[in-house]
Amino acid sequence: MDIAEDTPSTGQEPLPENEFKTFEELESEVRLYCRTFPAVFERAKGVELHAEDGRTFIDFFCGAGTLNYGHNNDFIKARVAEYLAADGIAHGLDMYTVAKREFLTAFADTVLRPRGLDYKAQFTGPTGTDAVEAALKLARKRTGRTGLVAFTGAYHGMSRGSLAVTGSRRARRAGGVSGQDVTFIPYEDGPQGAFDSIGYLERLLADSSSGVDLPAAVILEPMQMEGGVYPASSTWLRALRELTERHGILLILDEIQAGCGRSGRFFCFEHAGITPDVVTLSKSLSGYGLPLSMVLFKRELDAWEPGEHTGTFRGNQLAFVAATAACELWRQDSFHAHLTAAIARLDRFRGELDALGQDLVTRGRGMALGIDLGAAGGPLRADRLQRYAFEQGLIVELCGRDDEVVKLLPPLTVDLALLDRGLDVLRQGLRTI
Repeated sequence: MDIAEDTPSTGQEPLPENEFKTFEELESEVRLYCRTFPAVFERAKGVELHAEDGRTFIDFFCGAGTLNYGHNNDFIKARVAEYLAADGIAHGLDMYTVAKREFLTAFADTVLRPRGLDYKAQFTGPTGTDAVEAALKLARKRTGRTGLVAFTGAYHGMSRGSLAVTGSRRARRAGGVSGQDVTFIPYEDGPQGAFDSIGYLERLLADSSSGVDLPAAVILEPMQMEGGVYPASSTWLRALRELTERHGILLILDEIQAGCGRSGRFFCFEHAGITPDVVTLSKSLSGYGLPLSMVLFKRELDAWEPGEHTGTFRGNQLAFVAATAACELWRQDSFHAHLTAAIARLDRFRGELDALGQDLVTRGRGMALGIDLGAAGGPLRADRLQRYAFEQGLIVELCGRDDEVVKLLPPLTVDLALLDRGLDVLRQGLRTI
């Protein structure tokens, strides 16, 4: 195939009237993923999505990291079905409920205490950006300072506060957000190469004429996902933890997409052996695609007054039930054995791609893999590879500054034969395109 003869998808192609007429007529132009994956989906199970026209797709997108345990996981689904059949509380604001108590207990016993983490939990509005908003608000309230440090390539959400610490100029323009009170510095690695961001931040803080006041917090993803799948090294994260502790700055780790097992451990920051002051979680926290967001913070940071940060849908009761079941998966030896095997398959595939040459660059950790085509055909080739994959029955997302990185997020519980089949599609696509 001649790459020069093709053009990248604009995301604005008209959809066939017979199949998509209702959406075209009634839904806003803001819709995105339906343009990239033009099918009407009807059912899903495990790693497979089934369209109403009979096509079946292997899903390496997984709701942008929301379905770490696959579609309609039987173990989790059974708990949700039992709860609904028993007329369990469906909506509870922040009232005491059995479902919330069982989740808090399971999460503490399965995730926090075995890792020596003494965090309190705050349930925010239903999406990840709500958790980020609450984390930033708490950091400013607790420290009495307003400034923040964020990193180039960061993605933290689309509401006003989270957009302010998100790097994308396009997203910030759409939200009408300026960079006031936020200092951006380069991430450890990125399209421009490695950078001594720790040394640079140290210099800014030490220089009384740097123009940067002591911030309330530093916020970052331990593995940047939308920015191009850049995992931070353990050495770098430990140095950042030491710097923030020394200067009395809160360290906020955004684990919304990289957490809940995506890196191979429940928290991505575990690989560095550090303890953040604040952690945000969402996406796969519920284990079933149900909205649930949570902020974890050290006990001494709990400066909230009752009702000071609220939201009608904080604490989704059905999501609590599903999340409790997901915690139980983490106590099963068979779950860990399967995850280890799946990571090994993905690592082997990464090694095969590295051996191909072609100026391909691969990055990732655990069950997250980015294939960077920036120097191997760029966004045009990435777009064509994504479209080729879809035509062959595989769904993958693009990320990076210019959508030059193909991002793979198979479920942690993926059937290994289907994992291999999906990887074969990408292998063939890279050879063909």
